[in-house]
Amino acid sequence: MMTGLETSRIYLKDVYDHTVQVIDTIETFRDMLSGIHDTYLSSISNKMNEVMKVLTMIATIFIPLTFIVGIYGMNFKFMPELGWRWSYLIVWAIIVVIVVSMVIYFKKRKWL
Repeated sequence: MMTGLETSRIYLKDVYDHTVQVIDTIETFRDMLSGIHDTYLSSISNKMNEVMKVLTMIATIFIPLTFIVGIYGMNFKFMPELGWRWSYLIVWAIIVVIVVSMVIYFKKRKWL
């Protein structure tokens, strides 16, 4: 016959074994959750990188155009090309050539 102390010891060993199993399971779930969280953050980072890439390309295209428009937006009295008959169309042609050449360059480099 078992005494109450021996029965309690067997019961407490069983409780200890179950507790160790639960702790191992929790640690496994924690590791899985950490891996899933890292994958999620990596995915978000990749999406943000794609958005930043597009925004950088747009800014890169518009910087030279802003420079040209800034020069012609100045109120100088003696700019020789302002008196030319086709100067407006020539500036537009230069702007279009810059944009098209940059887009072609970016597509060849597979940046767009």
